[in-house]
Amino acid sequence: MDQRPNPVRRQRCAIYTRKSSEEGLEQEFNSLHAQREACEAYIASQRSEGWVLVRDQYDDGGISGGTLERPGLKQLLADIEDGLIDVVVVYKIDRLSRSLMDFSKLVEVFDRNGVTFVSVTQSFNTTTSMGRLTLNILLSFAQFEREVTAERIRDKVRASRMKGMWMGGYVPLGYDVKDRKLVVNEDEAATVRGIFARFVEVGSATMLARELRRKGPRNKQGTLVDKGYLYRVLVNRVYRGDAVHKGKAYPGEHQAIIDEQLWDQVHAILRQNPRKRANNTRAQAPALLKGLIFTATGAAMTPSSTKKGARRYRYYVSMDVIKNREPSDEGIPRRLPADLVEAAVVTELRRVMRAPSITAQVIAHLAREGHAFAEADVISALQTFDDVWGQLFPAEQTRIVQLLVRRVTVTSEGLVIDVRTDGVSGVMRDMMAPRKKVAAE
Repeated sequence: MDQRPNPVRRQRCAIYTRKSSEEGLEQEFNSLHAQREACEAYIASQRSEGWVLVRDQYDDGGISGGTLERPGLKQLLADIEDGLIDVVVVYKIDRLSRSLMDFSKLVEVFDRNGVTFVSVTQSFNTTTSMGRLTLNILLSFAQFEREVTAERIRDKVRASRMKGMWMGGYVPLGYDVKDRKLVVNEDEAATVRGIFARFVEVGSATMLARELRRKGPRNKQGTLVDKGYLYRVLVNRVYRGDAVHKGKAYPGEHQAIIDEQLWDQVHAILRQNPRKRANNTRAQAPALLKGLIFTATGAAMTPSSTKKGARRYRYYVSMDVIKNREPSDEGIPRRLPADLVEAAVVTELRRVMRAPSITAQVIAHLAREGHAFAEADVISALQTFDDVWGQLFPAEQTRIVQLLVRRVTVTSEGLVIDVRTDGVSGVMRDMMAPRKKVAAE
């Protein structure tokens, strides 16, 4: 049986030395040399354990231990990450770092790479149980220091917010930061006031967001305003001149953009049930075919609505019904669901927009008017009409229908939709004009 002892594993040792001041570094034998000499002697005493000194030197002369921004230390950590070092030897623990928090970060790097840390003069060695106990005690104090520091920061932020001070972070639209204080940006503030005032008028964030995306106002990051951002603006108490911390509002140092009356009007609407707001919005929306729809006998059909519970139903009703006139043709419907009729008209408009004959007519009409639109742009605008339609504000949809539809006639067999093909050119001209402006910018 082989009785030979197992070979000792080779341990590559790196010595780290540091001196806070530059005083004495010019001497032939300075503090860094003294630290290295003591560490080399300790490594030599551990030769039987397989310890060998690496050739590279990691020295930081004239650099404080309160920071990790040290060239020698950075090189040491880089070599550890590359797997070139097994043991780090220092003269004293504070040579590595004077900050317990920084020390804990360094130990995390050592542990992740399986590196042992040794302090020569303090009998500190993480390869022993006593050394690991000492390390755990130091790390406990580091954790305590971090928590106390965090508490101090939270208390300071809270006290500052109670005094109305700006404590940094996201800068809301309508303000700039100068000398660590919020200052009103008049151009952006006008946009914010317009958002609040317009929301009171329309009562719908969805409709307002669509309108704003068409008009083009942008947030601080330069992107178009969407519905989510709109809600954040409407509920942000900064615009009331408040400083908010943990849900509590305190009088702020900055100037308010929104007055109390307008703020209360907006939030009275926001407190309503979202479904109720949607129904109110639909009720206020203009009827798409008002003044355009007639029965085959020539009687105009006017918008009407009824409400059952929380839901509102819209109709187009013949004036014969409203004035109690006897219909001249019993086969003609005298009351039609508005959603059904409007959907049929919009479907026909979309079909017309895609028709090749209409495309040719529009291109020729625009050329005669002297508009320098490329044929490819006209074709693209016609093809994207479906997508654009869904993003339009209801009033804008109504305006376009008034341009494109001459008359809708209700017969006993269905609807007859008379489309104004000459109106298509005007709609396309409006759609493409903003594109030219954006491209020019």
